[in-house]
Amino acid sequence: MKIHLIGIGGIGVSALAKYYLSRKDRVSGSDLASSEITDQLKKMSRPSGASEVRTRVFIGKHKAKNIAKNTDLVICSPAVTPDNPELKAAKEWGIKCQSYPEALGELTKKYFTIAVCGTHGKGTTTAMISLILIKAGLDPTVIIGTKLKEFGDSNFRLGKNPEYKILNTKYKILVIEADEYAGSFLNYWPKAIVITTIDKDHLDYFKNLNNIIKAFRQFIIHLPKGGVLIANKDDKNTDVLKSKFKTQKSKLQFKTQNYSLKQSESGTLKKILKIPGNHILSDALAALVLARSLKIPDKISFQALSEYKGAWRRFEERTIKLKTINYKLISDYAHHPTEIEATLKAVAEKYLYPPKFSKGKFRRARQIWCVFQPHQYQRTFYLFDDFVRVLATSPVDKLILAPIYSVAGRESQAIKKKVSSAKLVESIRKSLEIRNWSLEINNVIYIPSMQRIAEYLRKNLKSNDVLVVMGAGDIYKLPELLED
Repeated sequence: MKIHLIGIGGIGVSALAKYYLSRKDRVSGSDLASSEITDQLKKMSRPSGASEVRTRVFIGKHKAKNIAKNTDLVICSPAVTPDNPELKAAKEWGIKCQSYPEALGELTKKYFTIAVCGTHGKGTTTAMISLILIKAGLDPTVIIGTKLKEFGDSNFRLGKNPEYKILNTKYKILVIEADEYAGSFLNYWPKAIVITTIDKDHLDYFKNLNNIIKAFRQFIIHLPKGGVLIANKDDKNTDVLKSKFKTQKSKLQFKTQNYSLKQSESGTLKKILKIPGNHILSDALAALVLARSLKIPDKISFQALSEYKGAWRRFEERTIKLKTINYKLISDYAHHPTEIEATLKAVAEKYLYPPKFSKGKFRRARQIWCVFQPHQYQRTFYLFDDFVRVLATSPVDKLILAPIYSVAGRESQAIKKKVSSAKLVESIRKSLEIRNWSLEINNVIYIPSMQRIAEYLRKNLKSNDVLVVMGAGDIYKLPELLED
């Protein structure tokens, strides 16, 4: 087949592109900007006789001429709007068009699909489950929303082994990260579902928490007879969701298994995990319980989890040399208030050994810096008060906010006028004035460009400091501007 993917640089769409390449399809794609992912795709190829056919990736403004008229299938990112010139041309030429969730949904019907969903922790949990299955010899195909070192810094893994007997039927296994935005996961038909958390997010689409819970409920009903639901007992909104099923016990034929930080295995896992934080521990417990549902021995699961190195931008640590000093860099994808709170708490637990207090203030031997780039104007607007509360109470010494990262195709011009990082800083400072929290008012600043943030850090970072670079946009590029 000849397949073209609009928005091929997206973390999900790019994984699907790699899937098609693995089955020797001819793949092309386009994206507005180049990235590590598009560069990686350009280098990939598929066998074609004695020669190799490279993936064609068009960077820049989308154009109808990027699509060949003999293309069999066009797949577009959820961010692509109906007036996209490539999508419009494909439809005019009668080419089959699908969204990324629709295309992935077709794959889920062909496999024993394990879908990991939830507002937080999807990527880490998907990674952990995948590595346990690999260690157990089940050789899954994996489509994940992050890059794994174990996959050669890729977001895709192809399983090649024959089918395995699961639930009395032979299947090949597919593990996916199932996003809830715009009801994307309602296109998927898994045999097992893991729910990590349910929280307020994507309120530009869902409007309120009740609608989010309804969407998760609709997704769970996709489970077939004999299917498995792995649910977080510690998450109050997941409990609300499960309570809605109690009156339908006779109709629902899937099995529910819970996991919790209170279960006995927590102590063992906390000792062997390389990445700190109760949120990571919770993800590991989800993976363990899923593995048990597939009859995988705990010994294998514990071994795989102990070897887990972490995913791209999930508490990713390294030491950086800057002129005459060394500092610790932590790059993290956290972009929701709940995720920010969990990540910064884990940073404090690992590096404030132990925190000392003086009149309610931290006294410490090292400084923790956080550079946060808010992701999407609409998320910042709808969760503004939560961002203020979490950042004002965070255990950091220096807080820098970068400009909001705008997500193409998902922003409201009216909302863009109402919110900014500068306004967020102003509200955080007011909160500090009122409540006298640990963070100093003068240590909360807004800097309007990455280059200027880098310059400020180069002048002010000291040896032994910890720098947390946080957000889901292009903030991950900041360390490149810092290194000598």
